[in-house]
Amino acid sequence: MYEDKTLICKDCGKEFVFTAGEQEFYAEKGFQNEPQRCKECRIARKNSARPQKEMFTTVCANCGKEAKVPFQPTNDRPVYCSECYAAMKNEQ
Repeated sequence: MYEDKTLICKDCGKEFVFTAGEQEFYAEKGFQNEPQRCKECRIARKNSARPQKEMFTTVCANCGKEAKVPFQPTNDRPVYCSECYAAMKNEQ
């Protein structure tokens, strides 16, 4: 059977445990290499690959407050802050 192993993260240099359960999972999936990064570094690496959404600042067409939206506003359609949008959606 498998036994816990202590490995060294290649990014941060900290020790982390490659548990017997993780080893069994790797074997079931056919993975041949042991993990090279600790959980925190794997998460950071995964998140760094995702592009950050660009947010645009505009003025709410209903209340006039500043609103941040994930799209480039155009003048042909009104844009609402999250509170006004939620209120309008509930009215329908």
